[in-house]
Amino acid sequence: MSTIVRTSLATTSRSALTPTTRLILSRTCTASSFHHLPQPVASSSRNDSRSIHSSRIAWGPQPSAKAQEAGASLALQPGVKQREEAAPAASKVVGAEGTGSEGPHYQDQVQHPHDEPLTGPWTLMSPIYTEAELDTVKVVNRTPVTIGDKAAAGAVKYLRKMFDLLTFYKAEPIPKEILDKKPVPIAELRAKGQLLSNDQWLFRIILLESIAGVPGMVAGTLRHLRSMRLLRRDGGWIHTLLEEAENERMHLLTFMTVAQPGLFTRAIVLAAQGVFYNAFFLTYLISPKTAHRFVGSLEEEAVRTYSHCIEDLEAGLIPEWTDKPAPRIAIDYWRLPADAKFLDVVRAVRADEATHRFVNHSLANLDQAKDFNPFALHEADALTRGTTWGFTREESAKFAKEQHLKMMEEAKQKQIESA
Repeated sequence: MSTIVRTSLATTSRSALTPTTRLILSRTCTASSFHHLPQPVASSSRNDSRSIHSSRIAWGPQPSAKAQEAGASLALQPGVKQREEAAPAASKVVGAEGTGSEGPHYQDQVQHPHDEPLTGPWTLMSPIYTEAELDTVKVVNRTPVTIGDKAAAGAVKYLRKMFDLLTFYKAEPIPKEILDKKPVPIAELRAKGQLLSNDQWLFRIILLESIAGVPGMVAGTLRHLRSMRLLRRDGGWIHTLLEEAENERMHLLTFMTVAQPGLFTRAIVLAAQGVFYNAFFLTYLISPKTAHRFVGSLEEEAVRTYSHCIEDLEAGLIPEWTDKPAPRIAIDYWRLPADAKFLDVVRAVRADEATHRFVNHSLANLDQAKDFNPFALHEADALTRGTTWGFTREESAKFAKEQHLKMMEEAKQKQIESA
């Protein structure tokens, strides 16, 4: 999800607002300060330069230093808010109040010129990667610590075994002496079950993505209902969770353009989604921390699967995809160059999964009821997301504070430049 085309905050002039509206904005729109500020996009080595064409940001009132030290609260009622903000240091939350904690505003447009017209109203997010960022993704695992961690990791491990059996998948490397043969006996390896065919890869990926899009939507829905039920803000969690669900759905739609599944695959998707949706729904109601840990562990396996697929592609073991052009939907969504190949798509998908791995493990370490989402306005850099499993709670707090200070400095600089 790096660099991500997102939106920021409304640019409406404060002088055009009524006193009542300004008061409402100052009280309800000043929350944490850590998510995607529009960032210049580095040009990739594929000669696909993408630079920000225009960006307008107007920051609302910011909290004083004293207010930041006092802590933050998601509450809207003044009495509850003051009580929670005055809590001891040990019980303070991750994040500090400031404009934008609930997520970016769609009216601030950040445009990226492209060499030909793009389609698709990608309203939640549109990840754009450079070649260097794609190369940072590694297979990493988090060691389970708590009982909930071990339960989540155990469930993923069991599901992985069942999934491998269903899709005839073997995570075994092909011996070097076989790969050195000219040509490589691909048909023989596939007949022995040592190598997946292009159709088998698609079957596995479609099943994986049809499940992967469920957690973000379930979690976002439950937090949405909780926010309304308790009459409290959400602290930016909902946006990130729904973006994850949308991103996973786009993965599925992309691979669906390559091969339409038959009745058997559709039946499995229907059954698996029905069971998994309800199971995850109940899990998130009981223990959202465990649910996020489960998703983080699931994404670890997704990164491993896509890394295997990329290795096979680069070794020429899936000849049907060697020169296959990227689907148009993928070029639009990831803003790939017009001559992108299917390998570029798989690498972008893997980078997305690495981000979900990092975000969910990080969210699992937070106080689910009090902490702000540290990624509400800005995410960790691609190297961090691609090579580490996530942030501890302390690291999330530090990251949120750093992004808040960065946002304040950039806003101050823009005010000086516009003066």
